[in-house]
Amino acid sequence: MMISVKNRIDAEEELDNFELFGEELEQTLEEIAVVNQMLGGNRISIKAVKTILGSISTNKHVTIVDVGCGNGDMLRSLAKMAKKQNLNVELLGIDANPYAIDIAKELSSNFDNLNYNVINVFDEEFGKLKYDIALCTLTLHHFKDDEISDLMRVMCQNASISVIVNDLQRSGIAYHLFKLYSWVFKLGPISKADGLTSILRGFKKEELQSISRKLKLKTYSIQWKWAFRYLWIIKTGNTK
Repeated sequence: MMISVKNRIDAEEELDNFELFGEELEQTLEEIAVVNQMLGGNRISIKAVKTILGSISTNKHVTIVDVGCGNGDMLRSLAKMAKKQNLNVELLGIDANPYAIDIAKELSSNFDNLNYNVINVFDEEFGKLKYDIALCTLTLHHFKDDEISDLMRVMCQNASISVIVNDLQRSGIAYHLFKLYSWVFKLGPISKADGLTSILRGFKKEELQSISRKLKLKTYSIQWKWAFRYLWIIKTGNTK
């Protein structure tokens, strides 16, 4: 069956329900983390952060906020990388779902430089938050176009060094490959349905370029990455 990927769809995902909790939420977040690990999604973001950190002094204290952190899988990977590289980083994961934050805290209890907080990115609290690097992995596609512009504007204003977005390419090939992946690895109903919806809420490169022009970004790059991702890196050059 042919699927149209001409325009982004507005359909919501189960994970957009901030009251989702319990074993259903825990299983879904774990499956998403495994998919990211297997398809290399985590490595894309971690490599980007590592490259940016490599261009500054290892003695500099760097704060990184992960927007829409889920169960914290990305931040735990970052914490391990930073420890190996002897980097002085402080990591903060935020998510609007308090139950997801509870899961992240439990899974991250052995990390002393990793904290979590329940924050909605459209609340005043997030607008006042300052950091060096904002990381947004598989989160941006959850929002509508006007919300994306608002969120990106805030992150670009409040990040002193960079904003790193890692999100899905809207692609018919990706859609059908994910259906096959879901069947082979027997993903749960939420992961399967949300995954397909996520792809249809993903982006074309020209759409990210359009947002960049709208925000009048000066220094940025947009690169296609496997598996059907776009890595959008913005250098903010702000001062604290």
